[in-house]
Amino acid sequence: MRKAILFIVAILCLTGCSIQKRIKRADKKFAIGEYYVAADIYKSCYGRISAKTDKPLKGYVAYKQGECYRLINNPRAANCYQSAIRCKYQLQDSTIYLHAAQVLQYQGKYKDAAKHYDLYLESHPDDYVALAGKYACSKMDEWKRETSRYKVSEAKVFNQKRTSNFAPMFIGDNTDALMFTSNRQEKQKSGKKTMKRPSNVTGQQLFQLYQTRKNAAGEWEDIVLAEGLYDAPEEAQENDSTGGKGAGTAEMGVCCFTKDGRTMLLTYSKPINGKDLGAKIYRSERASGEWGEAQEVKLFADSSITVGHPALNPAGDTLYFVSDAPGGEGGKDIWCAELDNGEWVNPQPLGKDINTAADEMYPYVHADGTLYFASNGHPGYGGLDLFKATRDTTYKDSVVWVVYNLGAPFNGAGDDFGITFEGESQNGFFSSNRGDKKGFDKIYRFVLPEMEFIAEGIVTDDQGTPLSDAQLRIVGSDGTNSKVSARRDGTYKIKLKKDVKYVMLATARGYLNAKEQWTTLNLKDSKTYTMNFALNPISRPVKMENIFYEFGRWEITKASETELLHLVKLLQDNPNITIELSAHTDMKGTDEFNNELSQKRAQSCCDFLLEQGIEAERLTPVGYGKTKPVVCDKALNKQYSWIPVDQVLDETYILSLPEDKQEICNQINRRTEFKVIKTTYNLY
Repeated sequence: MRKAILFIVAILCLTGCSIQKRIKRADKKFAIGEYYVAADIYKSCYGRISAKTDKPLKGYVAYKQGECYRLINNPRAANCYQSAIRCKYQLQDSTIYLHAAQVLQYQGKYKDAAKHYDLYLESHPDDYVALAGKYACSKMDEWKRETSRYKVSEAKVFNQKRTSNFAPMFIGDNTDALMFTSNRQEKQKSGKKTMKRPSNVTGQQLFQLYQTRKNAAGEWEDIVLAEGLYDAPEEAQENDSTGGKGAGTAEMGVCCFTKDGRTMLLTYSKPINGKDLGAKIYRSERASGEWGEAQEVKLFADSSITVGHPALNPAGDTLYFVSDAPGGEGGKDIWCAELDNGEWVNPQPLGKDINTAADEMYPYVHADGTLYFASNGHPGYGGLDLFKATRDTTYKDSVVWVVYNLGAPFNGAGDDFGITFEGESQNGFFSSNRGDKKGFDKIYRFVLPEMEFIAEGIVTDDQGTPLSDAQLRIVGSDGTNSKVSARRDGTYKIKLKKDVKYVMLATARGYLNAKEQWTTLNLKDSKTYTMNFALNPISRPVKMENIFYEFGRWEITKASETELLHLVKLLQDNPNITIELSAHTDMKGTDEFNNELSQKRAQSCCDFLLEQGIEAERLTPVGYGKTKPVVCDKALNKQYSWIPVDQVLDETYILSLPEDKQEICNQINRRTEFKVIKTTYNLY
């Protein structure tokens, strides 16, 4: 029995030693960036560690496994962090709260992320990355409501299932040629795919550069490996790490070009004798339609410093790149270097406006000089977000950047990065793993539709009949002065310009003018203005709707002011007319009472117009009492079909009707009208 117990103890000791060795091996893999391999080792150890006897070690392994998954965008990172927190790993390192928050935000779980940011901020109250993350989570509902004119769609022609495709870049000024990074598998002539050993970092196939061109129909042609950088698949030596264009374990990607498209700078990573030396920037020259063998671009004397993601400014004399070199803010930072006699010199980080303690990557410089980049340190939607930065020119002695999150639809939960534009336009491509459960990257197309401003409507008379001979004169603050004829059905449609104040005058022979004004200043999206004009005739009276008086009184009510203000505008639009403004009563009451009441009502309306600045000489108030009953026209007959056209609504006719219809006729006769008297006021 004693021997059996000793044997079991010995086995347990050997098992414990084995786990410790495996953890140390995983730690070494993690230290050199082989996160995929390290994650598998940590995972195999985690289940063999007792939470009762060795909780701290179990928490450590769970945390490191989570770190591996976080760095390769594996969604299982969140579960690993929670396992580590249950094992009280936060007592060893509170950074777990920050990284757990970032992963939760990456997954779009903003409320849970905010809680973890708060836990981290308890011990690190001034941490910019945590403060930025918490702020972004609090603003997410507001950001999601904001709209953008950009339209985004998947560029399916560049993407392939179960592979990552990202960082597209136009080859120089030629927007018909494109290069991008992909880990798709190449087919041999036999039809079989060339399988290479997966990356120890990501567990995916190695990344290579692919190029494509548009054909005469404007469609992207077959996608092929960058010509000249790679040997044919049959000739490639699998897992070669000794040199040559077809090196099996070399990764190439994230490139940029000079304006003439003849020189390419690219990110290049190639293990030597099994040792990962980190990424470098290489240069390749194009000759005879192919890219020459890439040569390293020296940026730092220390060869152990990792550099990548090159981007050139429009002039080609400034190189932006990403590095973890000392002197930055932490994580991966964006740097720049100057061109001097063919060499890139004076590498400098861009400073705290751009760089944070997290990662800033994938710089790109638009033709207008705007810097674009991806970051998971500035306030964003989760994971990498796309940002743009412009220089604040008010500072003369220092470089100050103003940084903006591009917002939706560019950014969302997940990683959004690697943007490029078609020349000077606002159209182009970017990369994202949005909506992909396995985290594969895809290339997306974005387009900024041209803003369109339209004025359209119909010109009719006051009874709704279209005026086919109507004219519309448009005057703009930009000097526009044009005339447009309405169509036969009275409709019109006019294209407008942005940031212009407009006045439009609708006219037709025998009718009063009508005028509208509006502006396209400061509009952020397309807009259609619908403006219908109802022109009043010069030759006959026009009934004014919605003019109300107290019963048996002449004072106009508040509800009447809107209609009277319309009359004010009509008089202003037609400054050379004078009008008779008349009031009419129904058949009830004596002639003397009705005449006096209607006169006072007409005068009340004129008094209102005088208060609005209309000259007294242009107004003639008249009270007709019940002496001018309405004569039914087609419009009134359409509303009340039982009243014949041309029927006079006099007392004899009304008394012949049932009581309910008598009241309707009385209401019709109780009205306020105006008619034009002269069209030559102040002309002579």
